[in-house]
Amino acid sequence: MDGVDPLPMLLNDNFRDRSPDKVRVVVFGATGYIGRFVVKELIRRGYNVVAFARERSGVGGRQNRESVRADFQGAEVRFGDVTDSDSLDCNAFDQPVDVVICCLASRTGGRKDSWAIDYEATLNTYRQGRKAGLSHFVLLSAICVQKPLLEFQKAKLALEAKLREVSDVTYSIVRPTAFFKSLGAQVESCRKGAPYVMFGNGELASCKPISEADLASYLCDCLVDQDKINQILPIGGPGDALSARQQGEMLFKALGKKPWMISLPIALMDVPVGCLDFLSAKFPSLEDTAEFGKIGRYYAGESMLVWDEQRQQYDSDATPSYGTDTLEQFFERVVRDGMDGQDLGDAALF
Repeated sequence: MDGVDPLPMLLNDNFRDRSPDKVRVVVFGATGYIGRFVVKELIRRGYNVVAFARERSGVGGRQNRESVRADFQGAEVRFGDVTDSDSLDCNAFDQPVDVVICCLASRTGGRKDSWAIDYEATLNTYRQGRKAGLSHFVLLSAICVQKPLLEFQKAKLALEAKLREVSDVTYSIVRPTAFFKSLGAQVESCRKGAPYVMFGNGELASCKPISEADLASYLCDCLVDQDKINQILPIGGPGDALSARQQGEMLFKALGKKPWMISLPIALMDVPVGCLDFLSAKFPSLEDTAEFGKIGRYYAGESMLVWDEQRQQYDSDATPSYGTDTLEQFFERVVRDGMDGQDLGDAALF
């Protein structure tokens, strides 16, 4: 494998034979939306956890060293730069490691950022981890890489391929469906009296949304479950797939209001997206703006479910379910408590 040292620092024994407190797990993207739940779930299960973070972490760099340490009581918190191999060697892999759980993701979805984070930085954690005796690598990917039309999807898919090239480190590639956070963007506007906006008849795209806590639990299961070793693992939340219309009806039920939904033709997005794509070829400064338009168009019309290549359609029944937390319960919580803690990231499109 290009750029990867085949001789690790230490060939670990089977870490699955040891008690959790003797298993060293490094979590990258630890302060991100999913990563922080992964760290806390690993702590709850008794693992020897290293939470790796930037000097200024969280959305917009709101968290400093002290706040990160306070949030991760029970974990060893390390700080550094995932884009810098030397920083990883000194701050994450200065002693042998058994497992890496990588929750890194581009915050913007822009072209350069996607390849810098979803591919290069993630590959850095894998490459340097192998030198420190890494046995198993758990990657948080995305179910939408099945139809890679966007740059972040292409970057994630390229990284997945790298993991499958090497036989001395096992992997679990987890491809979740939609997160609750991405379906909560209209809660406040509908609470204030605005309509719920959907495209087409509201049945164009469906998903099995999964909560951050349930997804974190599933990622941690990948450390011990034999059936998750060297596998690509699509995963959704409990229950049937939900269309945009069903999600809207569920939201208004939680709000205690009569549903008010408006449908927009999805073709309305095609002209501006096409124009931006054309212009970005001539004006590189528009590349990210064009990509954001494509992201919005993609999610408006594509389901977050397993894609059946032979039948050329999404398959709800083939999309596994996991966990207990439902979207209905999520809506009830945010209606009661607000969206505190439900960071949407730097790009509201996600």
